Amino acid sequence: MTRAIVTGGTKGIGYAIAKSVLASGGRVMITGRNQSGVDQAVRTLSASATDKASVAGAAVDVRDRKATDALVVDAARRFGGLDLLVNNAGVGQFTDVASMSDAAWDETIATNLTGVFYCTRAAIPAMKSSGGGWIVNIASLAGRNYFPRGAAYCASKAGLIAFSESLMQEVRYDNIRVSVIMPGSVATEFGGDAPTADDDWKLSADDVAEVVTDLLRHPKRSLPSKIEIRPSQPRKG
Repeated sequence: MTRAIVTGGTKGIGYAIAKSVLASGGRVMITGRNQSGVDQAVRTLSASATDKASVAGAAVDVRDRKATDALVVDAARRFGGLDLLVNNAGVGQFTDVASMSDAAWDETIATNLTGVFYCTRAAIPAMKSSGGGWIVNIASLAGRNYFPRGAAYCASKAGLIAFSESLMQEVRYDNIRVSVIMPGSVATEFGGDAPTADDDWKLSADDVAEVVTDLLRHPKRSLPSKIEIRPSQPRKG
């Protein structure tokens, strides 16, 4: 039984991953910044769960070290251990460097990179106590393929890929496997707008969740450490 934390789990990719954990018989703690959003997501997930105690949620800003420490303690206490951490919480600030504010830069780097560090550092002792586990970091192809007006976002995701690859080598002998997933275009509300029919060529959040589900099935000798996933037939031009 997988005992998981999924940050940014109230919608989009994070919600899809949380749903897949539950569908496989696991337990999951989701986070979001907004308490009402967390409560709504927990209610929806619980409606399809056999055991209502298998779903929990907390309003957590991953930029807050004390909050992430408390999150891991709470999840491990509720579920009797921790086997999976999915670092999915993220933000995007898309503007040119000359116009970008200090606040926009700081929010992007602190959420997408420092927050992952906080959650991961807190989770490692809990996973060691549980005999091992998985840390899955949701990065982006933007961490490899850079574009104008995306300097902060691309830098944060490039840093996350590097962080993940270094971490993987540090904890592999503690029976903790680390994977970084780099999705391409995904039809979610991440950019601020709801998906439309014109987004049908993009990946779905469920496609990314399926990658996580597949990772958890891998035998212990196997470590797919870096996974790229992209639309099979992107729009031409």
